[in-house]
Amino acid sequence: MDRRRIAIVIPALNEAATITQVVQAAQRKGQCIVVDDGSTDATARLACDAGALVVSHPTNRGYDAALDSGFRRASEVGCEVVVTLDADGQHDPGLVDRFLDAIDAGACVALGVRSSRARLAEHVFAWYTRWRWGIADPLCGLKAYRIGVYRALGHFDSYGSIGTELMLFAARSGQAVAQVPFQVRERDGQPRFGRMLTANWKIFRAMALSLRRLPPGSAAC
Repeated sequence: MDRRRIAIVIPALNEAATITQVVQAAQRKGQCIVVDDGSTDATARLACDAGALVVSHPTNRGYDAALDSGFRRASEVGCEVVVTLDADGQHDPGLVDRFLDAIDAGACVALGVRSSRARLAEHVFAWYTRWRWGIADPLCGLKAYRIGVYRALGHFDSYGSIGTELMLFAARSGQAVAQVPFQVRERDGQPRFGRMLTANWKIFRAMALSLRRLPPGSAAC
């Protein structure tokens, strides 16, 4: 697959310690689009210096809004596949090839399956999606999508789904979904979603809203 048609969308908030290394590794796989979500450190400058296309939010708008901006830019520049990758170094950019292989093999969406999950709410959400659609790890941030799925829904996220709305739209639409197990790395610094109670509340909220708001649909990838 032509790397110019692949977008690696990386949401970033105060990730100056890791963003250069992540971009340098990921840009071998496709066009890096870093969404600087209101960082107060040098994240945006370092990402630009490393060769990424940078989309900047003047203030912090959150993980889903950052990904929404990244998908919009990827669609605007004509990319056919979007891979989402965390900026904190937990996802090895070398894994991207496995996700692209799954897309090449016919999947509309390729989902990462982490070797471990830290929070109770993650296990509950995963239990539901595994029972309903066979999806083992809905909250993993490493995913790949054909751009047609995004265009069919019209957005990446509309309710703070923690990166799950578009994936669930594809699953409920009967699109081909592949799953790619991988070994997760340890994160440096504070987790994106806050401490345990706060993170669990955000995840349970996203799960409840996804069950209420996502109608069956159709997507052409």
